[in-house]
Amino acid sequence: MSTISSRCAACKYLRRRCPPDCIFSPYFPSNDPQRFACVHRIYGASNVGKMIQQTPTQMRAQVADSLYFESRCRIQDPVYGCVGIISLLHLQIHNAESELAKVKAQIAFLNSDANREPSFRPQLEGASNVNNLWSAQSSVEQHQIGSSTTHGPLAFM
Repeated sequence: MSTISSRCAACKYLRRRCPPDCIFSPYFPSNDPQRFACVHRIYGASNVGKMIQQTPTQMRAQVADSLYFESRCRIQDPVYGCVGIISLLHLQIHNAESELAKVKAQIAFLNSDANREPSFRPQLEGASNVNNLWSAQSSVEQHQIGSSTTHGPLAFM
C-alpha cells in the first residue's frame, strides 16, 4: 500500500503506477494534485511530459512552474490567459508614468512661478486684501447686531 500513497500527482490523476524514474514526480508532488490537474487540462499529460523531457535538467522545475502558472491563467481567463495579466500590468505602468509626468510638469510650473518677478506677487497680496475686507465686513455686522451671541457673518446659519 505504501507504493500507492507515494505516487506523484500526475500518476494519481492518470490512474497509473508511478515508476521510480517518473518524469512528473519531482515537479508534481502528491500533496498538490490540483497543480497537475490544471496543467493537464490545458496541455495534456503527453505534451507536458515531452516538454519536460526536452528541457535541460536544471531548467525543468522552472518549466513546470511556468506551465502551471500559464495554465492557471488560461483557466481563469480563457481568452487572454497570462497575456491579460501582462497587458494589465503594462496599462498600470503607463498610467503611473503619465501621472508622474503630470506631477513633474506641475512641479516645474510651480517652481517657475516661484522664480518669477515680484510683479506677480501683488496679485497674491490683493487676495489677502479680500480677506481683510471680509474681516472688516464681519466686524461691522457684529457691531450692527449689537450684543447678540453670534460671532461672524456665518453665525446666522
